[in-house]
Amino acid sequence: MSTKDAIHYPRLWQYVTNQFLLGKNSIHGPSHWRRVEEFGLRVAEISGADVTVVRLFAVLHDARRESDSWDPLHGARGAQLAQILRGHQFQLDDARLATLVEACTYHTDGFTSRNVTIGTCWDADRLDLPRCGVIPRADMMSTAAAKDRKLIAWAMERR
Repeated sequence: MSTKDAIHYPRLWQYVTNQFLLGKNSIHGPSHWRRVEEFGLRVAEISGADVTVVRLFAVLHDARRESDSWDPLHGARGAQLAQILRGHQFQLDDARLATLVEACTYHTDGFTSRNVTIGTCWDADRLDLPRCGVIPRADMMSTAAAKDRKLIAWAMERR
């Protein structure tokens, strides 16, 4: 990570947590974000994804949810928050911001991605599906790392 990528993550997490409408006990709240970060970092070790984007995705992808149930525009609102916070809470070049925006916007649409960073973000989120009573499916993962049954089992144990 270059010096310009330096992000004060505790400050960013505090800021995002403080503005999160559903509160700390939400199924889509900070404890979920932490697991997504943990899973994303684990997958990124193997996939080679951009760790900065993966970590930002973890804290931002559900940060603008307005409901713990159906909220189809929450990913786009999370992407908008990323655009607002760029230059204030973190720095990203245009290409990396575009990757983060795409990952946040479409993370619940059931897609897979050939982009290793977007795929790692989506896989990290899907690895936390057991919190909703759903077992992650290897065929819905983008990266070879997340398709590994051992990694899926490990993620299920983390819940």
